[in-house]
Amino acid sequence: MSVNLLEIIQSHLGYSELQKIDPNEQFVKKDINIPDERQFSQAAIPSILLALYMFSHSDEGAEKILHGTNNALWTDLIFDNKKEDVIQKIADYSCYSKENTKIKMDKIAMDAVNIIQKNLPPEATIHDVKNILADQNAHVLLYLPVDLQMGQMLNNNTLDDSTNKMEGPISSMMHVIGNQFSDNEDIKENSND
Repeated sequence: MSVNLLEIIQSHLGYSELQKIDPNEQFVKKDINIPDERQFSQAAIPSILLALYMFSHSDEGAEKILHGTNNALWTDLIFDNKKEDVIQKIADYSCYSKENTKIKMDKIAMDAVNIIQKNLPPEATIHDVKNILADQNAHVLLYLPVDLQMGQMLNNNTLDDSTNKMEGPISSMMHVIGNQFSDNEDIKENSND
């Protein structure tokens, strides 16, 4: 089953359509110092989906997403000890207050988890959670503003690599190969536990 979490969340919460990041320019044109809902959603939605993807790498994280509730503070869980830094980066990017940014990010994260759960098969396992998020990764990276340096925040510098924002048959094939290596690393890590 193929879903586009980014578009579903953006539409479900009433945000404007996100812009793809040009791999050659690496930035989204924005108004400086003016609070902007578009800038917020451009930064927050991809960041949250990538954090959920990274969080789902562990069996425990995938289990929490699979059985999580609306009461969970998802932003706290998925960004862990980098939460304050990530919220500040997104607040600075969108020119919103840190408090407003946190509230909006919590809502996006909760919505994302609900949408993931609704798009899983009836007898879903943690592997289904991992797969749905892995399938989103390459697409979501096309929308992530490089200014955020989210790869550094999530301890995965490949997220900030401009080659992840390229499209076409060769790039698509490389994203598939990259996801396979990532999945194999997860299997190795989990088998060593």
